[in-house]
Amino acid sequence: MQVEPIEVLDFIRRFPPFGELPEETLSWVASQIEVGYFKAGTQILEFGQEVDALHVIRSGAVEVFRRNGDLYNRLSEGGFFGEFGLMRNKQIRFPAKALEDTLIYFVPEPVFTELFEQFEQFADAVEIEDRTRLRQAVSRREDANELMTSRVSSLISREPVMMTSEVTVQQAAQKMTEESISSLLIMHPDNQAGESPMAGIITDRDLRTRVVAAGIGYATPVADIMTETLISIEANQYVFEAMLTMLRYNLHHLPVMQRNKPIGVIAISDIIRYESQNSLFVVSSIFRQQTLEELKALVPDVRACFVRMVNEDANSHMVGSAMAVIGRSFKQRLLELGEEKFGPPPVPYCFLALGSMARDEMLIVTDQDNAMILDDAFDPQQHDSYFKSLAEFVSDGLDACGYTYCTGNIMATNTQWRQPRQVWADYFNDWIDNPSAEGLLHSSIFFDLDGVWGKTTWADQLNDMIVRKAQRSPRFLACMARNALNRTPPLGFFKDFVMEKDGRHNNTINMKRRGTAPLADLVRVHALASGSTARNSFERLDDIIKSDTLPRGRGQDLRDALEFISMVRIRHQALSLQGNEEPDNNIAPEALSDFERKNLKDAFQILSNAQKFMKFRYQASR
Repeated sequence: MQVEPIEVLDFIRRFPPFGELPEETLSWVASQIEVGYFKAGTQILEFGQEVDALHVIRSGAVEVFRRNGDLYNRLSEGGFFGEFGLMRNKQIRFPAKALEDTLIYFVPEPVFTELFEQFEQFADAVEIEDRTRLRQAVSRREDANELMTSRVSSLISREPVMMTSEVTVQQAAQKMTEESISSLLIMHPDNQAGESPMAGIITDRDLRTRVVAAGIGYATPVADIMTETLISIEANQYVFEAMLTMLRYNLHHLPVMQRNKPIGVIAISDIIRYESQNSLFVVSSIFRQQTLEELKALVPDVRACFVRMVNEDANSHMVGSAMAVIGRSFKQRLLELGEEKFGPPPVPYCFLALGSMARDEMLIVTDQDNAMILDDAFDPQQHDSYFKSLAEFVSDGLDACGYTYCTGNIMATNTQWRQPRQVWADYFNDWIDNPSAEGLLHSSIFFDLDGVWGKTTWADQLNDMIVRKAQRSPRFLACMARNALNRTPPLGFFKDFVMEKDGRHNNTINMKRRGTAPLADLVRVHALASGSTARNSFERLDDIIKSDTLPRGRGQDLRDALEFISMVRIRHQALSLQGNEEPDNNIAPEALSDFERKNLKDAFQILSNAQKFMKFRYQASR
């Protein structure tokens, strides 16, 4: 059946693979196209059938299957299929069926072949699968950012200046003056002590605060005033990783190592030219504030940091990690101020970050999830009034700084989540040994925990216990998997996205509830099963891929899906901030470009397929 070329032309120029073709070529293509109609349930293409045209969906919806009958993809307006058959012996590899009443534009094989041979963009679009298309979209963003491609070694401008720990502070200061440097590496005299030859580091600040201000004699050994607990980075790591290390530990100088030897020291000034917006300075500012009011005044700076990172093409791992470090810093400074207000703690404790902050996946729209581990010497009658007051001070402070109260009351202000070490061990033993869907529904957030203040090694010990027990507990993994299936991607009607129907956010998609959250839930289950000790979802996926927990290629697919969905969510929040609107997680699909809608469907399809795999992978009977 022939169709009006002008109508066809107006349609095909809106969609890949035709959108970038010259106008005269598009007109020629439109004049060659025929149209066909298929009722819902009709088989359009059979496996092995000879194919003579590229099929482009004008309206309706189509399901494409693998040879074994498994669903491969769902396509709607603008989607195309049949390309693999045209490129491989003119026989169909992926059968297709009309899900709804569907109109198809047929691009004849000779036209398809000429376009394929003459136009590289057209060939690229039809030659790669949907997941590969998504992967290219993700990798283009990563390749565009110097933070992800520049190695730490590129920042080193000179060899490190070193002295042994036997020299005096005056000798160290003279050496730093002669070399015009702001830091000096201190080495063990025999250069063989421990795993590293470095004993410590001193900086201009150390000389000012630990020597001059403290009135210490210049003949004092430098070993008495140096920083011994050294944080370093490897030369082959990325500038982004150096930035995050300096953010997390509030460092101004970072030794760079190669084969266990220092080859240089990088300073904040070395990173500034790569840094997306001064998140380093935001963190430094947080620790300089003396009151809650001063901390609240930094909220606009945090938002500006977020927007500028997005505008300079930072990827979701970079944005999420930087925002988590900033949130963690607010929490740490509030705890410092709290201890100044209420006095030193009566017994040791560890303050925990939970959920997205613990995973380094925090964005600008977030609530607070936290808890406290108390020493086993804790006596409620003697000590709880102190920790309750401290928890309320921190929680109220976080709310004032933009980290709203948790609606599920998962905060240290809740007595249930302010308990001694043994009680926390009992909690996790019970959750893992006696799992129930209801119990794990409310406790799954505790399987993403990180110690941010106090006895942080207690959090590490809990994480180690969790990993050991979870990997050997199929019933627990099965329950976690079932709970991870409660939130599904918005692909219910296939032709288009399924929208929220809740008043203010009507006809939108909640990208957290329907996208990043179910992905994080799914990755967490696989990570526990594979024995991963990582908390960040991307780092967990690295471990999952190495463990062969998933079929080959599926781990990378999940990584691409998580990155793309996260970036759609992140860009939406940044645009809201730039428009002086309050950001949220709800996106109207019509606000997205055709490119984003197509890739978002690919990403949601990957999530859907991964959930189906997980449903059968984790069964208590196995």
